[in-house]
Amino acid sequence: MYMQSELIEVKVTDCAGTIIINRPDHGNRMTRLMVQQLGEALDDLYLEKKVRAIIVTGAADTFSEGLDWHEMQSDEDELAVQQQWGEDAAAWRDLVLRMLEITKPIIASVNGAALSEGAGLVLASDLVVAAENASFGLPDPRYGLVAGVSAPLLSFRVGGGQAARLLLSSTTIDAKESHQIGLFHELIPHDKVWARAMELARECAAGAPEAIQLSKRLLNETVGEQLETQLTSGAVMRATAFTTEAAQEGLAAYAEQRAPQWR
Repeated sequence: MYMQSELIEVKVTDCAGTIIINRPDHGNRMTRLMVQQLGEALDDLYLEKKVRAIIVTGAADTFSEGLDWHEMQSDEDELAVQQQWGEDAAAWRDLVLRMLEITKPIIASVNGAALSEGAGLVLASDLVVAAENASFGLPDPRYGLVAGVSAPLLSFRVGGGQAARLLLSSTTIDAKESHQIGLFHELIPHDKVWARAMELARECAAGAPEAIQLSKRLLNETVGEQLETQLTSGAVMRATAFTTEAAQEGLAAYAEQRAPQWR
């Protein structure tokens, strides 16, 4: 049973469970503990029989800007740091994989910026409702990092061409463009995004539970049969990127709020 947290809040309304990433003063960036708690919350709502769909959203005006990169910087010895980076990448891969495996529909209620791992949460969701002021981006390469786990999901959702454009340019796109290329399924006024997600949850609940479960398995286990292998490869690439001098410079630049100086 998930223990309620101030940073990962859970509420059940009618047929839907809502998970709120609640760290708005930090762009809803997720710590290691929050990643763990998010996974526990997903499992808890999956086991709750009356919950027929799961909504993921962020507090205030941001969905999530990704992981807390400050937490990834440490004074520990290099070997211990590299091991931790590997564990972080694996933990994130496991969370995304769990979102794909859970046979209840997961709806992203994107109320603002969805960046890096925040964008990954959107990609791992089945349905996406977004505010008209929302945005989507994978800026990781601009900090010497690789969006390894998000990359195969991005290609799965919108195709290789758009995935290459977004991953290699590291650009952040607005809600309108995200909708045009199929990342966001609907655009809604900001104050109505969660309400629309609830309507979608009720629409999903109108179907037979067994039929919905089999449909999601069909999508992710057959159409996306290579995803698990690709996600694992992506996690390895992300962990490897953290060991480079470029990542050290990128994270230092991020912490110091300056532009990185690439060699």
